[in-house]
Amino acid sequence: MSTHAKRERLLLADLLEAEGPDAPTLCGDWNTRDLAAHVVVRERRADAAGGILIKQLAPRLERVQAEFAEKPYEELIQLIRTGPPRFSPFSLKQIDEASNTVEFYVHTEDVRRAQPDWTPRPLDAVFQDALWSRLERTARLVGRGVPTGLVLRRPDGQTAVAHKGTPVVTVTGEPSELLLFVYGRQNVADVALDGEKDAIAKLQETKQLGL
Repeated sequence: MSTHAKRERLLLADLLEAEGPDAPTLCGDWNTRDLAAHVVVRERRADAAGGILIKQLAPRLERVQAEFAEKPYEELIQLIRTGPPRFSPFSLKQIDEASNTVEFYVHTEDVRRAQPDWTPRPLDAVFQDALWSRLERTARLVGRGVPTGLVLRRPDGQTAVAHKGTPVVTVTGEPSELLLFVYGRQNVADVALDGEKDAIAKLQETKQLGL
C-alpha cells in the first residue's frame, strides 16, 4: 500500500517538474531548483544534512547544497522521485513515513502557494488525521519559541498546546493548514485566530515558528 510520504513525494516531484527550475517558493529566496537540491541533500548526504538543525554544520550544508543545485534540474527531480538510496535511513518505510509525510506536504505547498493562481488542494480525512497525529507530537517543539501562548484547534474541537503562556492565541483550522501555520507559513495558512489583538499580531509576524 502506498504511504502518505510516498504519495506526497511523487506529488512534489511532479510539481517541481511542471513549474521548472526558476519558479518562486515560500522558502525565503529559494527557487524551485534550490528546494529540489535541499530535498535531495537531506536524504542523500547525511554528512551535510545535519546543518539543517545544527548551526555549526550550516556552512557545509550550504556548500553541498550549492553543488547539488548545479546539477541538471531533471536529475534532481529524478532523485526525488526515485527516493533515497538503500543505505539511507529514509529508505526504511517507517522512517520515511514518520519523517517525510510532513516534509513533503509542506514543501509541496511551498511551491503551490508561491504561485499567483494557487487554489486549495482537497485532502481526504485519512490524510488530515495523519497530519494531526504528527502535529500533536511536534506542536511543543515547533511552537517553543513563540512570543505568546499558542493553542491549535481542529474544527471538531480537538486541541493541542504548542506553547504555554499568556496571553493565549487559539489558531483554528484543518490539520494541514495548522501545520503550515506552525511551520512559519502564517501568511498563506487558511486559519482563524482568536485572542488579544496585539498577541495575534505578534504571532502572525514571529519568525520563531517551526524547526
